[in-house]
Amino acid sequence: MRIATVFGKVTLNRTIPELVPGSFLLVRVADRGTLLGTNDGKDEMLVTYDCLAAREGDQVGISEGREATVPFLPEKVPYDCYCSCILDRVEFDPILESDS
Repeated sequence: MRIATVFGKVTLNRTIPELVPGSFLLVRVADRGTLLGTNDGKDEMLVTYDCLAAREGDQVGISEGREATVPFLPEKVPYDCYCSCILDRVEFDPILESDS
């Protein structure tokens, strides 16, 4: 699971029968600097399936790859990224190499 910030929604203009009802979010993946508050995150943007009603600005946990399809088994869905949770707070206190 990775942490990401929601930046917007994606809208489809056609109905695709394989898609389970929900929404799609545009998220930016957080890196170490983001968690420390020193930058805005990687330039990596993903589209993730969301059934939890995450909003713009929320921090979310995302699952990718095969793990993103597990909540839908035995249905086969064409998702590569799934919003697993909405995070209330993230506390990140890295241990620096010089401290060890």
